[in-house]
Amino acid sequence: MSELTPELERKLGNAVERMPAFPRSVQRVLELTRNINCMPKEIVGVIEKDPVMTVKIFKVINSACYSLPTKITSVGQSVVYLGINTVKTLALGFATVGILPRTTPGGFDVQGYLLHSLVVAGLARQLGTHYAKGEIDPGDCYIAGLLHDFGKIVLAQFLPVEFHQAMACAAEKGIPLHEAEARRIGISHGPVGAMLSHRWAFPANLVDCIRDHHDPKVSSVLLDCLRTADQIVRLRGIGDSGNPWLAHEPPLAPQRFGDDLDAVIENIGSLDRIVDDAMMFAQVARE
Repeated sequence: MSELTPELERKLGNAVERMPAFPRSVQRVLELTRNINCMPKEIVGVIEKDPVMTVKIFKVINSACYSLPTKITSVGQSVVYLGINTVKTLALGFATVGILPRTTPGGFDVQGYLLHSLVVAGLARQLGTHYAKGEIDPGDCYIAGLLHDFGKIVLAQFLPVEFHQAMACAAEKGIPLHEAEARRIGISHGPVGAMLSHRWAFPANLVDCIRDHHDPKVSSVLLDCLRTADQIVRLRGIGDSGNPWLAHEPPLAPQRFGDDLDAVIENIGSLDRIVDDAMMFAQVARE
């Protein structure tokens, strides 16, 4: 990517500043869970102060998705039954969905984007659990999957003409969307998403992952899990990220996952549960 022009830098800075702030309560939950000595009651106390978040967490936890033996009526119970990490990712997911616009000026499919991101998040967590146990926190894989394409939302909202041109270019020429964005806009959604996640005070490793997820020169365990999850979800046509599967795409992390994406799916089990959970979550989060 070439150096940004002053005009584009100004536009992007304004766009990122106009995006909603990430809820302070969820930022605090993420801060607490990064401390291994954090007490569950501290997290419970933060979430309980956000009544909208609390109600949505109860809706998901008491749904058929979890099939718990008793109805959950407190955040403390939620932590006992599901664990801190599950409650954390639920809070993060609801906050992220709450920031998404219902529509964008250029007609970008926000609902398709949301389903894509939720399934990538769930699958990346599974890959981290099965293929990188002890190397990475699967929760970080989930966060990376959920937020990796958020730069597209910034572009779709605040540079809608240029973003629409990039999508048309990608479809016409059969090239990845991030390449078309670089040609038509001068920057791709990865660095834009990194600007936003930095403003939201996310950890540096996640900001770097969002920025670099289309840069083949950069590799890490987190990127391996994210890139492969994204490839599998696009291969299966789940949701719509504006970046359809291209027949000539090679596996992006063969040293970890091999060169057969279908075999990876078989190894972790069916995608159906991840997709069902994502669809249910999206419905509750949008209510």
